[in-house]
Amino acid sequence: MFQGSANLNVMVKAARKAGRGLVRDFGEVEKLQVAVKGPGDFVTRADTRAEQVIRTELMEARPNYGWLAEEGGGADGKDPTRRWIVDPLDGTTNFLHGLPHWAVSIALEHKGEVVAAVVYDPAKDELFVAEKGGGAWMNDTRMRVSGRGRMIESIFATGLPYGGRADLPATIRDLGRLLPGCAGVRRWGAASLDLAYVAAGRYDGFWERGLEPWDMAAGLLLVREAGGLVEPLVPGFDILEDGKIIAANPDIFDKFAGTLREPG
Repeated sequence: MFQGSANLNVMVKAARKAGRGLVRDFGEVEKLQVAVKGPGDFVTRADTRAEQVIRTELMEARPNYGWLAEEGGGADGKDPTRRWIVDPLDGTTNFLHGLPHWAVSIALEHKGEVVAAVVYDPAKDELFVAEKGGGAWMNDTRMRVSGRGRMIESIFATGLPYGGRADLPATIRDLGRLLPGCAGVRRWGAASLDLAYVAAGRYDGFWERGLEPWDMAAGLLLVREAGGLVEPLVPGFDILEDGKIIAANPDIFDKFAGTLREPG
């Protein structure tokens, strides 16, 4: 059984508490689908409430740490070397439509490196955790990335641009290169869970453009601690700053990356 640090225990407590509130709110979404105004405002409030719960829990325990989150923005802490990176509801569109695939994502960064991670899927009660050097775990089971080494047997995950985003042509090009030689591509709408699933061996790899730090900070540590490789999609860039990521098991990483990356 995994025994986490004091910081990780604080993170797990915060994620579970926020998750309980989100589950209650999720139960109301179906009723709201028929409302004239729709459930959009309600979901925004659910997201904001979850972030407030997490911030209260984390900042009470570690008041000197910095903060970066989707809803509340960023704030420097008295300790400049540490900050929380939080997505209180990754998969908001799924939540809005009553799809039970969304998560709470919390990462702890120390001197620019993610050192602890929690991704919690309340709908399925799956808790993914990792600490630098301590491995990655799903509930009480040690996680390892898959061992598949053939592209044609591998399943990959990504996000598809929507709403007129500028990266649509690049993603269509990616799919054109990847789909003919693999077993499939999934688009489930929550990057933190995509990365957690790579860590658990459910997916063989993941890539996406246009992500924010809170979408992937926790997930990238899960993959690394489960034995996978994570790199910027464009070599030489910083993943969290650039927002482009590629992750896979080590047996397939080079083939996967070679398929997606521009030559030269």
